[in-house]
Amino acid sequence: MSPIDKYNRRADKASSLLCVGLDSELEKLPAKFRKKKNPQFEFNKWIIAQTHEHVASYKLNIAFYEQRGDRGLRELKLTMDYLRKKHPDIFTICDAKRGDIGNTNRGYIDEIFDWLGFDAMTTHPYLGKESLMPILERADKVSIPQCRTSNPGSGDLQDLKVGKEPLWAIVARKVSREWNFNNNCMLVVGATYPREMKKIREIAGDMTFLVQGIGAQGGNVKDVVGAGIIGSSEGVSASGGKGLIIHSARGIIFSDNPGKAALDLKNEINRHIAKRFL
Repeated sequence: MSPIDKYNRRADKASSLLCVGLDSELEKLPAKFRKKKNPQFEFNKWIIAQTHEHVASYKLNIAFYEQRGDRGLRELKLTMDYLRKKHPDIFTICDAKRGDIGNTNRGYIDEIFDWLGFDAMTTHPYLGKESLMPILERADKVSIPQCRTSNPGSGDLQDLKVGKEPLWAIVARKVSREWNFNNNCMLVVGATYPREMKKIREIAGDMTFLVQGIGAQGGNVKDVVGAGIIGSSEGVSASGGKGLIIHSARGIIFSDNPGKAALDLKNEINRHIAKRFL
């Protein structure tokens, strides 16, 4: 069984493609949490309690924890232990963007997959397949290479032509056709570039995309679903309507009512899926 099946099963169970980002930047936490012994962990537990029934995945950007040194890493570990104990069926992603030579990547594997217990990590494809082999060979875990990212400056390199194609198209082809030998790869594809997402879907077939850039960065759900969804008129079900992990962080976790914000975005996604197949 592919580790991606874990995500698909959870998406079916929750009728959701929503991924909530637990990007718990200390300075942005409500004062009542900043006063606690483990502020990020306590805040994360509060967010999880309000949102878990609406999500298929949680993504944690490791930078918001590493910036606090050993305290932050301890709270990241507490959060992951809590998720694995209380919600073991929810798919977890470490947004670490790792990518280095092989023996260095083995260190990342020991930390992110084995110590912290994440199901997936984001990776950099720039050093090539050989460098990522220790991650790709972990058939029980998922590698998510950056393909077409949502930030405005991404085109500096990603739009460069290799022959007649942009670099992001080459990455999509390499990952989907050569690197995915264990059926354990996804791709990062930004919500802010729906035309490129449509082309990447044509290249990568039914590969799942981690989609960032909804909301604050300007991406919208309608365009993402139109460009990237796979499946059938059954919606989010075993027969189709998946292929996307649609991420939102600030718009949910720092809202006045995170549970309602998560439910509203989940419902918006599902409405557009239903319309897509009418």
